[in-house]
Amino acid sequence: MTDQPQREDDSTERIDEKPHATQPDGAPTEDGEATLAPKAPHEPLENNVHNVALVIEGGAMRASYVSGLVNVLLEQGIYFDYVCGISAGATVATNYVSRDMTRTKRSFVDFAANPQMGGVKSFLHKHGFFNADYDYLGCIEDGSMSFDWEAFQANPARVCIQAFQRDTGRTVVWERDHMQTLEQLMACVRASSTMPGIMKPIEVDGQIMLDGSLGEGAGLPNHIAEDNGIERLFVITSRPAGYRKYELSAVKRRAVIRMMKDYPYARNALLTRPKRYNEELAHLAELEKEGRALVVRPQEMPVTRTTRDVKELEHAYLLGHEQGIAELPRWRKFLFGE
Repeated sequence: MTDQPQREDDSTERIDEKPHATQPDGAPTEDGEATLAPKAPHEPLENNVHNVALVIEGGAMRASYVSGLVNVLLEQGIYFDYVCGISAGATVATNYVSRDMTRTKRSFVDFAANPQMGGVKSFLHKHGFFNADYDYLGCIEDGSMSFDWEAFQANPARVCIQAFQRDTGRTVVWERDHMQTLEQLMACVRASSTMPGIMKPIEVDGQIMLDGSLGEGAGLPNHIAEDNGIERLFVITSRPAGYRKYELSAVKRRAVIRMMKDYPYARNALLTRPKRYNEELAHLAELEKEGRALVVRPQEMPVTRTTRDVKELEHAYLLGHEQGIAELPRWRKFLFGE
């Protein structure tokens, strides 16, 4: 990892590399879904989308909708060789790289029914509203939410996950060198997702980490791919078209200042996030106008970041999946020139 110049209130660590899209090799069936015959774990997986980054925004349980969109990519055999995500988008990204459609859905739909996943009781017992100790590694260890580590390793795709160092204000982008074991991977994903006040922080490389959305991009990870020289982006957001963040109210500003009184970098990141996020949206719109980005925005968002009702999450997932099927021609034209 190398340091990059600071943008407004953070600095960034990352590595550069330039990864052209070819026709997908997964043949669709009559119902429109690709046949995804599992490959032996030791066999390298192949990707067919090159020089285009798959960029996935976070949003906690709003990722139920995003997962529906992403599973359309997997069903159609559309495999990117560059994938980046922030917060819940990091979980979706790693599920995508492991090509596990079942886990992609379960992570933000069925898993919500697991009482160990979190909730008010978990929060009151100081495990966080989302029980991070369980949600990333614990659920894998007890078998309730397995992760296909062998498939993840077999996929040569470049994977980038962003987090924020609480005590330095530095944005950190982790790649494969920080994902040598399943435990390391889940630590990166958890760190990227650690929403202040809602989840217990985790220490990585001697630093207390917080949600990657506090850092550069303010939650939109397209800058990661751009900084790595990727000129075309396929971006999946968790907010509908026209969404903008409002400046924090006086009450919320006081709450942030009180909660982060001992952590000035994190405090500043939270206070400035609305402005920075909206600026990143404007930049993304410019990339669209230039033809460099295809942005997939939810047509609606029926859930919030803390929704735990499985039926509501299932509904959001199905809406995302339906949208993905409907938008496939647009996606294919951008990726493959069809």
